[in-house]
Amino acid sequence: MIPYENLKKLNQPFEAAFTSRFNEFLNSGWYILGKEVAAFEKAFAQWHNTPYVVGVANGLDALVLSLKACNFPENAEVIVPSNTYIASILAIMQAGLIPVLAEPNLDTYNISPKAIEQCITPNTKAIMVVHLYGKCCEMEAIETICQQHQLKLIEDCAQSHGATCNGRLAGTFGDFAAFSFYPTKNLGALGDAGAIICKTEADYLALKQLRNYGSSKKYHNEVVGYNSRLDEIQAAFLSIKLPYLNDINNHKRAIAHLYNTKLDRSKFVLPDISDTATYFDVYHIYNIRTTKRDELKAYLLNNNIQTEIHYPVAPHQQNALKHLFKDQQFPIAETIHQTTLSLPCSFAHTFEEIEKVIEVMNAFEG
Repeated sequence: MIPYENLKKLNQPFEAAFTSRFNEFLNSGWYILGKEVAAFEKAFAQWHNTPYVVGVANGLDALVLSLKACNFPENAEVIVPSNTYIASILAIMQAGLIPVLAEPNLDTYNISPKAIEQCITPNTKAIMVVHLYGKCCEMEAIETICQQHQLKLIEDCAQSHGATCNGRLAGTFGDFAAFSFYPTKNLGALGDAGAIICKTEADYLALKQLRNYGSSKKYHNEVVGYNSRLDEIQAAFLSIKLPYLNDINNHKRAIAHLYNTKLDRSKFVLPDISDTATYFDVYHIYNIRTTKRDELKAYLLNNNIQTEIHYPVAPHQQNALKHLFKDQQFPIAETIHQTTLSLPCSFAHTFEEIEKVIEVMNAFEG
């Protein structure tokens, strides 16, 4: 069986270092917001050439706290892609704001600047871009829209560690950038973990308060805050893996290159690679599209190849959200969700395994 992901195999190269660092952590006697979190925050900031990083409990919290730090009025509107993972939308709602869905570009799966402009109203306060699957959005156009309309820019970088647009890293465009280090991410922890990049000292201090009960001094609470602290041991594990992020990304890009050059384009819609001069994609997910998606998924499983669907249900059709968008239609999002299939593309996969996937897929008749 070729698995979609094998987390144990993925993390085997780091096991000895994990064990050593865990023993140090255990013997330190300091388990919350200690030197490991501080060290990772510093290293992650340096990796992005930015001064401010705040570690938090997970990617969803990273989005929620970023929005809360903006101090928007209640029921302000935030524009977000209609085909994102539901966490992006949940964050807006949990921050007491209104999500407004904008359709993506069908070629890139990322939010369309033209669609953004059509959604702006007097109540719009921010745009939340999602660099889906490891490809940056059209950031220069979106930055211009934000400047013209005086909107905050929030980046959801959960899937884009190391991706770039015109040489600039995902996470360095927005007022805030939220990262998830869920175990399957390109930079993955061994549990939930997240971080926020911000641009000003004031926002940095506000986020540190928000993640820790609204407190910057023990037992003194200046604002209504949260309990969302990056776990000390997860920070230690992330610090071990961060120096290898480029290696991980390059391996996934090499797998993507095999798919891009050898899969039968008459049968499958492959990821957009039309502008490699502008975009450096890191393929957190390698997705193809086909109207025979479900048949292909079953066929591959019968041939001992596991796949995933990111994501089978469009956000506006989810039971938790459909009441918000009952009179709205998002045909591009629906097309993507009905036809997308994610292929094995992991740091743990060998090129021989990927060649086998390609061979089996190209033999698919549907």
